[in-house]
Amino acid sequence: MTDLTLRQGADELIVTAAGVDIARYAFDPGGEPSEGPKPYLHPLRALDGAPLTAFRPWDHRWHKGLQMTWTHVSGENFWGGPTYQRDSGYTQLDNVGRMRHDAFTDVTAPSAASADEVSFTEQLTWITRAGHEWISETRTHRFHSVDTARGLWQLDFATVLRNISGRPLELGSPTTQGRPRAGYTGFAIRMPRAWTGGRVLAGGLPDDAGADAVMGSRAPWVAVSGEHDEVDGGGTVLAFAGSSTGAPPITWFVRSEPFPILSPSASFDEVIALGPGETLALRHRHVFGDRIWTPDETRAIAAELAP
Repeated sequence: MTDLTLRQGADELIVTAAGVDIARYAFDPGGEPSEGPKPYLHPLRALDGAPLTAFRPWDHRWHKGLQMTWTHVSGENFWGGPTYQRDSGYTQLDNVGRMRHDAFTDVTAPSAASADEVSFTEQLTWITRAGHEWISETRTHRFHSVDTARGLWQLDFATVLRNISGRPLELGSPTTQGRPRAGYTGFAIRMPRAWTGGRVLAGGLPDDAGADAVMGSRAPWVAVSGEHDEVDGGGTVLAFAGSSTGAPPITWFVRSEPFPILSPSASFDEVIALGPGETLALRHRHVFGDRIWTPDETRAIAAELAP
């Protein structure tokens, strides 16, 4: 295993392993109000330095690496961009909120006793476009298990969302609003455009099932692999469904065409009702590899590293 390091700037945290900055967490990034300003992880890199995320792609400027999002919260949009409405389709509305970084309540840098992981816990507030505070969030990122021999590292993400709006909230997606197979929301990663058309594998489905079959499934894990531009070789992102305290089961939103994107959605096709003061807790794990694993390797690694 390889030691990790963590350094903090005025508006970012940088995680380094094996001489590579594997993750940058922009916790106070600003940006256009229509893009739903919020913290994000970008770039994420494999141990060979190759990029694993995309940032502000021309087709969706609000897609920013790996970020915690929600597309429909009682009519408000914390994802960014246009909002899907049942009768009119996508429309740019004055309803795009933001997520404010309030403080880090714990930052765990490497020590002699624990040099193989770093973590940080953060307090945030979700604020509507009109300026109302609706959700208080406590999230933790934990970077660990760097394995240079196999060229991989792991990220565990946990969050608790508390309704502080004083009113009932409904957390949903474009699919809960009437658009089929568009349940994107939650912890979502936009991968490099070079990975468009890349291979998608899922636990419990045949190797050749493809992204269309995985979309809307409830597989325990999904892995996307693709070839890089600029540098030789490729990489793999393996995501586990994880857990939700909400009633709907975790359901996968995944595409490799027309661009590669992946999220374990907690409200893919069923809304989550969150009363005043109630909480929703989510846990997810991602594994990042520095090459395209074979299907057999992918399934073996998924079985070994499942949380």
